[in-house]
Amino acid sequence: MHIAEGFLPPVHAVAWTIAAAPFVVHGARAVVRQIRDRPESRLLLAAAGAFTFVLSAIKLPSVTGSSSHPTGTGLGAVLFRPPVMAFLGTVVLLFQALLLGHGGLTTLGANAFSMAVVGPWVGYGAFRLTRRLGLLPAVFVAMMFADLATYCATSVQLALAFPDAQTGFVGSLAKFLSVFAITQIPLAVIEGLLGVVVFRVLVSVARPELTRLGVIRADRQERADV
Repeated sequence: MHIAEGFLPPVHAVAWTIAAAPFVVHGARAVVRQIRDRPESRLLLAAAGAFTFVLSAIKLPSVTGSSSHPTGTGLGAVLFRPPVMAFLGTVVLLFQALLLGHGGLTTLGANAFSMAVVGPWVGYGAFRLTRRLGLLPAVFVAMMFADLATYCATSVQLALAFPDAQTGFVGSLAKFLSVFAITQIPLAVIEGLLGVVVFRVLVSVARPELTRLGVIRADRQERADV
């Protein structure tokens, strides 16, 4: 998912930065508002950011010659909604570019758009659509689809930047999706399962805060299910 430093043409790098900027600014305001209105949620915010940082820093070699990794943004989107993750995810990507050499500064906008904007929104949408199936299944689906959506968005970005000489954007998109899909689908499933485990831990230590955030409903049945 991390597009390397200098890999995108300058025009594309600037365009994706402009596209991501409003989401990141709105997310920064959402984080400030969250801390101001609920200062007790600061620890949970830090945990969501740390979870994303650690999970998305894991690079696994791909049989296609590329590499893959989880993203971790689905959990934060479930806990705090996507705008917050737009800011937290961008901060994570910035530190990874500076400290780990994952991604880059010129491609920060593109990476932020795919992992911190598209991933959380798709994951949260999947969470809301499957909420009636139960909280834990919905968390699983959110984590899985946030992961997959990030890689699909990155494939679109690369296909736009490097269209195929014969088949154009469509052919290039098919090639980039085929590079990622082989390893990313099972990795997304694993991330979903890990998200469920982590969420159950959070429930055991921070149930009142999750209830105040509206993640866990106050009715007895749901409180018993998790």
